[in-house]
Amino acid sequence: MSDSVIRAYPDGPLIVRGDFTLQDENGEEITPTRGTIALCRCGRSALKPLCDGTHNALRKGPRAGK
Repeated sequence: MSDSVIRAYPDGPLIVRGDFTLQDENGEEITPTRGTIALCRCGRSALKPLCDGTHNALRKGPRAGK
């Protein structure tokens, strides 16, 4: 397996690139449909564990530190 990269975006998902194995809470493999996926961090995605962009609707005001 080659290197994987996981990048956290502010107020957004975790983007996973490279070779990886994705498993559900029971250890069953989830087969991604592409080599780069976005994992939900807001907890409101209808596609959990994948991001569906719901976090965009949850944003209110400027981010902390801006």
